[in-house]
Amino acid sequence: MTRIYLSAPHLGDNEEKYVREAFATNWVSTVGPNIEAFERAFSERVGGLPCVALSSGTAAIHLGLKLLGVGAGDDVLCSTLTFAASANPIVYQGARPVFVDSDRASWNVDPDLVAETLEARARAGKLPKALIVVHLYGQSADLDRLEAACERFDVPILEDAAEALGTHYRGEQVGQRAPLGVFSFNGNKIITTSGGGMLVTRDRAWAEKARYWATQARQPVAWYEHEDVGFNYRMSNVLAGIGRGQLEVLEERVAARRANAFRYRDAFADCPGIELMPQAPYGRHTNWLSVFLLDEAAFGASRDELLAALAAEEIEGRPVWKPLHAQPVFASAERVGGAVAEDLFARGICLPSSSNMTSREQERVIDVVRRVARTRTSSAGASERSWTASAT
Repeated sequence: MTRIYLSAPHLGDNEEKYVREAFATNWVSTVGPNIEAFERAFSERVGGLPCVALSSGTAAIHLGLKLLGVGAGDDVLCSTLTFAASANPIVYQGARPVFVDSDRASWNVDPDLVAETLEARARAGKLPKALIVVHLYGQSADLDRLEAACERFDVPILEDAAEALGTHYRGEQVGQRAPLGVFSFNGNKIITTSGGGMLVTRDRAWAEKARYWATQARQPVAWYEHEDVGFNYRMSNVLAGIGRGQLEVLEERVAARRANAFRYRDAFADCPGIELMPQAPYGRHTNWLSVFLLDEAAFGASRDELLAALAAEEIEGRPVWKPLHAQPVFASAERVGGAVAEDLFARGICLPSSSNMTSREQERVIDVVRRVARTRTSSAGASERSWTASAT
């Protein structure tokens, strides 16, 4: 039985063409024409803003926080319902993450909680240095409300759009409204460079500073001269070639991911207790992953029981992100709320979402989900009928 993966890479012909060019011209290191072309093409996607291609989205967050001046002893607000890479760079800088709960409408960071937290911290003289806003699973956070809250107290936003290339907020690609935006091209993302990331900024001087730090902070002299601590964070010209080809088909990949999610939604329409992640009205949700929320009582099975049934059929599923405030590594971190994120983690499931998933493969997934729902419901009905018969 062929395994169905959660989110597999989807490569085409142009990627290979650009990679072959890199090999043919011997531009295989962290400089070369593919990097420059990839940055230019990506800039066109984000309103012409300066872009810096890096080795990972995590590296981009790290350099973004450095540009914002985050340092030892600072507090940084961060979405709690996200992958650890959103918050780890806060710790790299010696700062403290403060995790903020999600709202039900989008599953992203709750703008009301952010506003309340900033007001309380302003009164206490403890404003955070920044807010990291994650656009979760391809859905934009409500940027208008978050920006309004942060502007009152001059707290800058860093947009973590690692999962949200192709996601729109009020008609625009996310990651370009805040002073800094971050994207990921990890192997499971909507487009990939196998591993890589992009830092987007509204400040050209910041882009040059990030590029300088990312190349070990080497001074422009003939020998190796360093006045600052730098990092080995630049993307290679080979991987940038993959990115160029992938970016050319982004809209096709978005359309395929959205189609996957809506086919699932329609296939489960008559199954009680399973609901697609909300689609916020203010933007385009790419549905990078097709994420559903289970009501165990209505569906007849728990999230983990459904995962086990999928695994038995060689189908990869995954829980929604475990909230960062519940992670052992961040056990001592401050948090604001958390009950919503905890509930989404307990009941949320990610189903296979690859843009190259075949209709036959998706039918396999659908059949398992429907079988689990039908089996549990039928068993419950049979038990009730048996109890009723014995009682009479």
